[in-house]
Amino acid sequence: MAYTLGIDIGTYETKGVLVDETGVIHAQAARAHKMLVPQTGWAEHRPEQDWWGDFVFVCKTLLNESGVGPNEIKAVACSAIGPCMLPVDANGNPLMNGVLYGVDCRAESEVRELTKRIGKETLIARCGNALTSQSVGPKILWLRRQRPEIHAKAAHILTSTSFLVQRLTGEVVIDHYTAANFSPLYDISTRSWVDDLADDIVPLAKLPRLLWSNEIAGHITKAAAEITGLAQGTPVTAGTIDAAAEALSVGADRPGDMMMMYGSTIFIILRAQSRVSDPRIWYAPWLFQGEHASMAGLATSGTLTHWFRDQMARDLSVGDAFPALAEEAAKSPPGANGLLMLPYFSGERTPIHDVNAKGVMFGLNLTHTRGDMYRALIEGIAHSTRHVTETFAELGQVPTRLLAVGGGTKNALWLQATSDITGLDQIVCEKTTGASYGDAFLAAMAVGLVKRTDIANWNPVAKTITARPNATYDKAYGLFRRLYEQTKDIAAELT
Repeated sequence: MAYTLGIDIGTYETKGVLVDETGVIHAQAARAHKMLVPQTGWAEHRPEQDWWGDFVFVCKTLLNESGVGPNEIKAVACSAIGPCMLPVDANGNPLMNGVLYGVDCRAESEVRELTKRIGKETLIARCGNALTSQSVGPKILWLRRQRPEIHAKAAHILTSTSFLVQRLTGEVVIDHYTAANFSPLYDISTRSWVDDLADDIVPLAKLPRLLWSNEIAGHITKAAAEITGLAQGTPVTAGTIDAAAEALSVGADRPGDMMMMYGSTIFIILRAQSRVSDPRIWYAPWLFQGEHASMAGLATSGTLTHWFRDQMARDLSVGDAFPALAEEAAKSPPGANGLLMLPYFSGERTPIHDVNAKGVMFGLNLTHTRGDMYRALIEGIAHSTRHVTETFAELGQVPTRLLAVGGGTKNALWLQATSDITGLDQIVCEKTTGASYGDAFLAAMAVGLVKRTDIANWNPVAKTITARPNATYDKAYGLFRRLYEQTKDIAAELT
């Protein structure tokens, strides 16, 4: 039996699986870490501890618990939160904490300046995306201006997955799907790095070599083998961002398929038939050459449920809190007894791209309970999700299948509210393991153990969440949209 190993670095947790060539999971492991918020609008990880340290711990755990010998593992693939920004020195050592994806808004002034300088239409035409907090280019420019000594010392600018692959193989690479988030440094037509739109961000020689996600980036070095327990010479793929691996894990890989990831954020990927460019959503080449994807993401979702638990449910033990809160919320009717929540606790990404947006709990009175508030939180996330799916529909991108994945799929209330509010049925597959499982499949593809279509056998459909029309939700959604419009100026002045 041949095995592959997949490990994913998430916002709050690293997960890994060891899988055989038929898709059976022989071992799973996880390790928690924290997202650092050193100041408002910033979000960071510690690369040595949260990325590489977690990878090594999870890898060793999988080997120990499975009893599988290192030589039986035919390939390794990893994914991670992204896009991130990490400068490293000539030896691959981090020069600072990793700057996270769109939840980190430190480069907002650089976003505005580059947008004005380059022009929105040019950005869409050349890069496929407007510049937002999700874009890495402005964050590198921030680094040059605010940390010039680090920018000058950096031999390479990596993202989270690139950092792991470099530690494992010594190769400095990045997949095209991730690289498309480095706007304005990536041209979507030529699939190459460019600096003609802005030559003052970083020398292109400091950016990683471009590969497709199923290509082999390199092989486990002797040093990495000694640290991880993997066999020297084991192939390692280029990898990708966690959400893309998550989509692959449930078979959201055909044009018209949409993946909805219930994680620290809601992240949506639609496998598009052709390139779709609109400033409200994101575009990237898909994991494989000649294919396309459209993306969207909220700034907070699972992160917000964790905040609510930590601040509003301190009387409950951590292990029991979410089931207890769900039970309380289930006693509240759809519409949460007249409560509305704007879930913009870290600003908002798609489709409004407003870093100044604020969280709002509106309509409180003395009869409201914690269950009402938790239900309003869940529904607020679902209303934001509907805003995204409606945006896709306006662009002619209505999904033929919607596949749900991630830890939030264990929350039946959240799943059902999302279907009811968006009006979309959701397919839940047998395994909701997520990105690490998609990584293991990607590794198996890379060395010829499976074909792309084999994911249907690896991870068959388990159930479908059917949308139930609800007039209360339709009214609440209209009010939700109005509440943002009528409070956004006040929110901006609170910054």
